[in-house]
Amino acid sequence: MRHHRFRTQLICVLFLVCNFVCHEKCLKTVASFCSGVALQLIKNPVAHSWSEPGHIKRHFCCVCRKKTDDSNCVECEVCEYYVHVDCQDLAVSDCKEAATFVPSLDKSSQVQHHHMREGNLPKDSKCIVCKKLCSAESCLAGMRCEWCGQTAHSTCYRKMENECDFGLLKKIMLPPNSLTIPRTELPMEQLLNIHRGQREGGISPSKIAPDEVSASSADDPKEREDTELLRIFDGNNSLRTQVYRTVSVQKTASVQQIRDAALRRFHIQDTPELYYVTQVVNEEGAEELLEDPVPLRNVKRPEGRRAQIFLRYKDDPEKTVVKVYGGWLRIPVTFCSLTVTKETLVQEVISEALSKFGIEKMTWNRYNLIEVSLDRGVAERTVNPQENMLQLVRNLRKDSLRRYHVVRFYLQEKEDPHDHAVFVGNMPVSLAQRQYERILLKLLGAKEKPFTAIGPIYFEYGSLVITFNTPKAASAAVQRLQNAVYEDKKLIVLCLPNVQPHMLAKNVEPLLVLVNVKSGGCQGVNLIRSFRKLLNPFQVFDVLKGGPLVGLYVFRNIPKYKILACGGDGTIGWVLQCLDIAKQDAACFSPPCGIVPLGTGNDLSRVLRWGGGYTGEENPLDILKDVIEAEEVRLDRWAVVFHEEERSQPPTGQPEPSHGDPTMNNPEDQTSMIIMNNYFGIGIDADVCLKFHNKRDANPERFTSRIFNKAQYVKIGLNKFFDRSCKDLWKRIEVEVDGKVIELPNIEGIIVLNLLSWGSGANPWGTAREDAQFQKPTHSDGLLEVVGISDVSRLGMIQSKLAAGIRIAQGESIRITTHEEWPVQVDGEPHVQPPGTITILKSALKAKMLKKVKKSRRNTAPATPQQMRAVQSEGSPSTSGVHPSSNLMVEHQLTHGKSTPDELHGPDEDEEGDAFL
Repeated sequence: MRHHRFRTQLICVLFLVCNFVCHEKCLKTVASFCSGVALQLIKNPVAHSWSEPGHIKRHFCCVCRKKTDDSNCVECEVCEYYVHVDCQDLAVSDCKEAATFVPSLDKSSQVQHHHMREGNLPKDSKCIVCKKLCSAESCLAGMRCEWCGQTAHSTCYRKMENECDFGLLKKIMLPPNSLTIPRTELPMEQLLNIHRGQREGGISPSKIAPDEVSASSADDPKEREDTELLRIFDGNNSLRTQVYRTVSVQKTASVQQIRDAALRRFHIQDTPELYYVTQVVNEEGAEELLEDPVPLRNVKRPEGRRAQIFLRYKDDPEKTVVKVYGGWLRIPVTFCSLTVTKETLVQEVISEALSKFGIEKMTWNRYNLIEVSLDRGVAERTVNPQENMLQLVRNLRKDSLRRYHVVRFYLQEKEDPHDHAVFVGNMPVSLAQRQYERILLKLLGAKEKPFTAIGPIYFEYGSLVITFNTPKAASAAVQRLQNAVYEDKKLIVLCLPNVQPHMLAKNVEPLLVLVNVKSGGCQGVNLIRSFRKLLNPFQVFDVLKGGPLVGLYVFRNIPKYKILACGGDGTIGWVLQCLDIAKQDAACFSPPCGIVPLGTGNDLSRVLRWGGGYTGEENPLDILKDVIEAEEVRLDRWAVVFHEEERSQPPTGQPEPSHGDPTMNNPEDQTSMIIMNNYFGIGIDADVCLKFHNKRDANPERFTSRIFNKAQYVKIGLNKFFDRSCKDLWKRIEVEVDGKVIELPNIEGIIVLNLLSWGSGANPWGTAREDAQFQKPTHSDGLLEVVGISDVSRLGMIQSKLAAGIRIAQGESIRITTHEEWPVQVDGEPHVQPPGTITILKSALKAKMLKKVKKSRRNTAPATPQQMRAVQSEGSPSTSGVHPSSNLMVEHQLTHGKSTPDELHGPDEDEEGDAFL
């Protein structure tokens, strides 16, 4: 009966916690553990990463088994664990064990087992064993593996094979047995780079007006007169922090009744006779025994407060029994029980436990005893080998009985295969290594270097990696630096995992997922949660926390992997630029990159068939399957070199390069360079783009809606009918293509294209009609297309896909000479360029991209429902940003917009006649 205790009516006697009910005929098939004892049954505890409290619909609490709709709940952002805030005390710390590498075991001996979670199955899930439906909408039922997604009935899942092969995603999964994380005292959320401002390691027990809340529980006035509310403390620490729980008892209650009520309130399922209660008599914590027959008659009540009661354990001063777990040693024995006395030291406990585990006891000095607390998370502490074990246990009981019952002692090897790398970002850019070292030493408050190595240093971003010898030193550095501020900037500090590439199978190409959570109206928030649940959470990174360089550093030793960049065109360019920087020290020089389009323009995404924008309705599992099937293609990249004429004052409106701009500057000769992936513009298009950016920068809080943003573009475009500042552009600049001067037509703007997608899917080049003068353009032909825009009305028609621009030239290099300031844009980032020359040349930097396979070409063998993991979306939030070349004719888009994803794809280089018109 899996640790449930039933009455004759077949309700678990711990029903105040468990709520487990079953038919008498079904008793033999009960597979779930009782919530009252499940916390003590974990073999290897892994902390959950809780979301902010909120209302979660259509799910069930994994503790009390009731619906989550009606009260505040939290969910784990890594696994399918949902729990009411009030039930969080009994939440089982059994999150996905995502890093299990052990140096003493080779690849052939490490086996990945299923990680089964009960209930909350996707609709229409089928049992992998009996092939029948196993999901339920009315109760917590069925089992699902958090790794491979296979589902089964609670009565069938034990017939499944023990080994898990990661299912549909095995080709891109980063296996846990190839990964280590630092053995530190840092919370799991910090290791996973999940940060929230309001909570740390869970929601603390409520102490906000507990008397008032509990007093309302008795509605009958007479009942309130006959009962008394008591504050219960489970130890000295809870009294110091004033974290207590209240119980309501009869005023005539006996000491035994008060004790039993306190045990229930702290969810302690133990022999009641081992406990007693005392009253707190003063602020210093002095206590007196409560005595029958009516203990509450003479209890002390501080003025204006409830009576305060201690729940205590009857300690044996001579000996006690402790359990020591093998856990991370990967041995078949879960734990051993040892009797310790007043003379027993921790090192003796280690030696005796090793003997019982079948390990040579003489090697005890190679192991540590780790105190692991499962109280609302997992917290670790290395115990001093010379500490007295009995006194340690007694102190735990005296400080907090609740915490004592969720504390375990684990053996752990001192030798740690991890290199203890710490990423530090948001420092000043382009300093020397010695300067960075001095800054770190000052912030760490150390005279000598506590780290063993520094580097790589990403000078362009003011980011670096420092390496420590021990986890204790790394943990101390992270805790010291995470709140440090330098030059009014808070540092970004991350403790990084380590990948063991020799543990990867030959056919595995792990996927590095980089998500910009603020792109697309913050759609990335839901997307990053989904990817963390589907994949190993340590292969999913938020680029706003340290940038793409963090993930690229973690994957630096993997010989072959793929990248999935989730964001707008700016994010994709940022990822490619960081890849250019990091590839010099990486085993994989050029990993292919796929796209989830979260921006508004998404022109590169359209050309590579990833669509015009993520709506929130797509199943993230389908996106990952598309990545597995995608084909690799080459993307031309171009260097845009700006050389200014000599000037005495800086140009007006020149912005500082952002952290995501691939820009290199030389202040001496006033030359700068930007890497272009998509397109370049000068004149009217860039002017509209610049005015929009200036307007948004002035009031960013207003530009949170895609419709509003496009409406602003329309308004700015209409104003250009009266503001003809770009008039006669064709007379005021000179254009050379492949060294040949081009005679320009009467135009107000020029667009230089690398892609046949611009301004959210428009095609200024026009259809791929027969043209003897020009080759058919592609994104990998080594050629650029030069297009002219005659006026603002033609610009609007191009962006509305009603017309094309004026084809001017096609070539391998472009040179534009100006004698006055002009607005320009590169991949949608605008600025005012002073007089000088602008040269666009083929860059030596290459990029491999992943192109989505068309459905007609895809091997369409259908996946079985039990293999599919439905990742539910909360809808499609509005987009906060807008591509700088969005549609000027928003009214036409609203009435004649595309209706299917395939219609939003850009033309392919292998398809004659594809067009946007």
